[in-house]
Amino acid sequence: MSRIPSFLIAAALFAVPLAAPVAADAQDGALNVEIDRSARVQLRGAAASIIVGNPQIADVSLVDANTMFIVGKGYGVTEVVAVDGVGRTLFKREIVVTGGSTGSVRVWRGAQATEMACGASCIPSVRSSSSSAAAAAPTAP
Repeated sequence: MSRIPSFLIAAALFAVPLAAPVAADAQDGALNVEIDRSARVQLRGAAASIIVGNPQIADVSLVDANTMFIVGKGYGVTEVVAVDGVGRTLFKREIVVTGGSTGSVRVWRGAQATEMACGASCIPSVRSSSSSAAAAAPTAP
């Protein structure tokens, strides 16, 4: 049996990485999510932490360590980041929450806004828009 010199074993150990880094999500563009809808995101590794820039705009639910759903909660733009157990980025993307193609209307009575869900007819939505109405109210020129 031949003996392998120890410097060759050490060189081989340094040449092989101990753990391959988890690649970050390659998509650079924003992810559009309609309000009150969700988007499924498959991660390339097990997420240990999820960070949402503004939880009033989007929320994240983990189904398992590799699958998350991003839910549009309020109109606007935020960022969602998922990292693994050692802090490597699995997912980092801008999330844009829009009104989408569903029928909805915001009715203003003075400073009071009511959001209406519209199908064959319009009815008040379960979404309360009075709390954000003052901030989003149109201003006179």
